Amino acid sequence: MHLKSKQSGATLIEVVVTVLVLATGLLAMGALQTRSLQFNQSAFMRSQANIFAYDIVDRIRLNRGDKSTNVVAYNVDYESSAPSTNTRARDDVTAWREAMSKVLPDAKGKIECVNAAASVTTRLCTISIKWSDTSLFGDYSASNKDGQTELIYTSSL
Repeated sequence: MHLKSKQSGATLIEVVVTVLVLATGLLAMGALQTRSLQFNQSAFMRSQANIFAYDIVDRIRLNRGDKSTNVVAYNVDYESSAPSTNTRARDDVTAWREAMSKVLPDAKGKIECVNAAASVTTRLCTISIKWSDTSLFGDYSASNKDGQTELIYTSSL
């Protein structure tokens, strides 16, 4: 006796399950790609903020003067205008802020320098840079404090 088993093709249920599994996999890959781009953009902005911190520290080093008397001339808060006591410091801070605003969204910079001429180790500058990182955290607001990122860099001059 010969038993013949006939199967002429896949059933409709098998096709639907296959399409659902494939669609889920493709959607997951798309979401993964989107998050990858968001993290890449955030890392780029952090790198740029780091470059701007090094830039202003180098500018301060170039203009620190005899016994670092010009270091405190660079002190500026986030919302205040550029310092007016030293022309070079004013020009440096203005150029630094303009360059940041072109690269980092809603960029703000703060500089706090301490000068104690008696000791070399106490000549410290703390550079703080804030910007909006909407690609990862959404728009910055009172209810969403994560929308703003801050880099704080301290250097001895």
